[in-house]
Amino acid sequence: MSSQQGFTIHSGTACPLDQANVDTDQIIPKQFLTGVTRTGYGKHLFHDWRYLDLHEEQPNPDFALNKPEYRGASILLTRENFGCGSSREHAPWALDDFGFRVIIATSFADIFYGNCINNQLLPVSLKKAEIDALFERVQYAPQTLITIDLKAQTVSVEDDQWQFEIAEHHKHNLLKGLDAIGQTLEKQAAIEKYEQSQPQWL
Repeated sequence: MSSQQGFTIHSGTACPLDQANVDTDQIIPKQFLTGVTRTGYGKHLFHDWRYLDLHEEQPNPDFALNKPEYRGASILLTRENFGCGSSREHAPWALDDFGFRVIIATSFADIFYGNCINNQLLPVSLKKAEIDALFERVQYAPQTLITIDLKAQTVSVEDDQWQFEIAEHHKHNLLKGLDAIGQTLEKQAAIEKYEQSQPQWL
């Protein structure tokens, strides 16, 4: 499950986006960066690829997210350097708002990776051969169930299982459902103790 209470285990189907170097302007184009809340961006996700018109009334039938066999997927399967480009936090907001809980790729842009962690969206890096195997399975059988166990750091499909690496502090924050503010609040007692030790004039 993933929620504000933290990410532990997630099982779901995957949508294959067989594309490398997907930048944040493709994930959520700049004209939609009009709000400061985290909701409402999912309908604009991958706008330029997903629609044939500017008004989002004509879905592109050839784009993976529009194919009926991948409807309801909660895992995005993609290639290297996902989330490159500008550092907009709206990119993970849009992915999360659309319904994705896990992004599996060979590599991620650093700032995008951090923004995913802060928004309880799990970025998982696997080796190219492992990604290739997942693409093959998902494209052959779209309802293939993939399970991601954050505590064990594994991705499992039927009898196959692969390990992934994640920094301990990122893992901690995801398991506990902490963003940057939550990390600070974890140290609230120590902060208050320090403040009380300071002279009043400070």
